[in-house]
Amino acid sequence: MDFSLVGMWKSMGLPARLVVITLAIMSVYSLSVMAERLFSFSRAKDQSRKYAEKLRDLLPGHQMVEAAQMATTMKYGHIPRVLGAGISEYNRGRDALRNQGPHDVGNFDLVEAINRSIDRATLRVTADLRRGLSGLATVASSSPFVGLLGTVLGIITAFQLMATSGSGGLASVSAGISEALITTAFGLLVAIPALMMYNYLTNRVEEMSVDIADASNELVDFFLKEGRFDEPLTNPGAGKTATATTTAAKA
Repeated sequence: MDFSLVGMWKSMGLPARLVVITLAIMSVYSLSVMAERLFSFSRAKDQSRKYAEKLRDLLPGHQMVEAAQMATTMKYGHIPRVLGAGISEYNRGRDALRNQGPHDVGNFDLVEAINRSIDRATLRVTADLRRGLSGLATVASSSPFVGLLGTVLGIITAFQLMATSGSGGLASVSAGISEALITTAFGLLVAIPALMMYNYLTNRVEEMSVDIADASNELVDFFLKEGRFDEPLTNPGAGKTATATTTAAKA
């Protein structure tokens, strides 16, 4: 039997070829997911690092509008997407108090609003980070069984040929059995890299989730401890101006 790729393909029957084609499609899919996720994670890490560095310069000066605008230019980073949502919520709440006055907005807790905005953004970002991983796990878990199916079908075919030929010797069906085992080997070749990359990418997602939680908590702590501003809050309806000194938690 010719064990070159072309030789093995020519020696395969239709069932084995269908199994190999299926495994080839699964392999191409898993490789595309691996490449896309690795590229996305690298880009997200790079943008998040740059955003964190620039944010350290903007927060002490309370340049919240600039911080929110900068986050929109780094839409692939997990940190700017989450922190940008929290900072934008801070800006909206601050503007509401400035335009309407503290008595017109009712029992308004800005920190609670910021936390809710961060939580929503975290859910969206985490779901985006995990995109494609379930498919990769499916390939890793199912491809050995697809290969085994090809092996079983090949062995059935080999024994049918043995029964037809009337020969009971193993030599008469050894080529068929060898062909059948090729599909199992191919299934394992597809599954092993997919499983290894799934575990690696899952760990990367967990690491980025921890980074998101740490950065979010630091931002909220900044608003609670240092996010103060002193400026008149104008109530257009009452025609009055009230001066308020508030924390970012109560704006």
